[in-house]
Amino acid sequence: MSRVALVTGGTRGIGAAISMALRNAGYKVAATYAGNEEKARAFHEVTGISVYKWDVTSYEDCGKGIAKVEAELGPVEILVNNAGITRDAMFHKMTPQQWNEVINTNLTGLFNMTHHVWQGMRDRSFGRVINISSINGQKGQMGQANYSAAKAGDLGFTKALAQEGAAKNITVNAICPGYIGTEMVLAVPEKVLNERIIPQIPVGRLGEPEEIARAVVFLAADDAGFITGSTISANGGQFFA
Repeated sequence: MSRVALVTGGTRGIGAAISMALRNAGYKVAATYAGNEEKARAFHEVTGISVYKWDVTSYEDCGKGIAKVEAELGPVEILVNNAGITRDAMFHKMTPQQWNEVINTNLTGLFNMTHHVWQGMRDRSFGRVINISSINGQKGQMGQANYSAAKAGDLGFTKALAQEGAAKNITVNAICPGYIGTEMVLAVPEKVLNERIIPQIPVGRLGEPEEIARAVVFLAADDAGFITGSTISANGGQFFA
């Protein structure tokens, strides 16, 4: 019986690539989304992957959503915490709302999701938790004090939880993408991409969502049990942690 993988923010961008790669690797996949009904519906129709709507900032909603996934597909044994948002602003102009929205989604969302599957993973003595952080959680980024703080917090969460899960065959790892060719990045003006962003990337191009997805499939595998508490930097050589 194939294992169940749950991908938050799994119907668009990097998350969609992760969902499809896990499905292609033989997992039963559930992909969550927060608000874009049209995109989620289209994703389901094209891929056949089950989609579920809830807000990762709500502990209660995460519990109810996960219970529904497990009732329909089986116990969640692979969790990919991918859901994330940006609310960029220079710090002197950043509002408490911009700070809280990003922290609640990009950091507290990891607690809300992982806490609901953790005991089941412990009981079954198997689990894979994969947290999608960011290059900007490693090096910081001007105008992203909220985002960088949350994504750096993801790495601390990963390292601490990996130590708790190790004895129960639960691995917890992180992936830090650099600039990936998603809708969000490709919305940046072409001149800015070509003159300011891509020249900083030694391989000379943006990453592809599928390249992040392949790293997730690697970490999700049953035989990846000796890798835990690790961070994979997938940034084209832009930054070395």
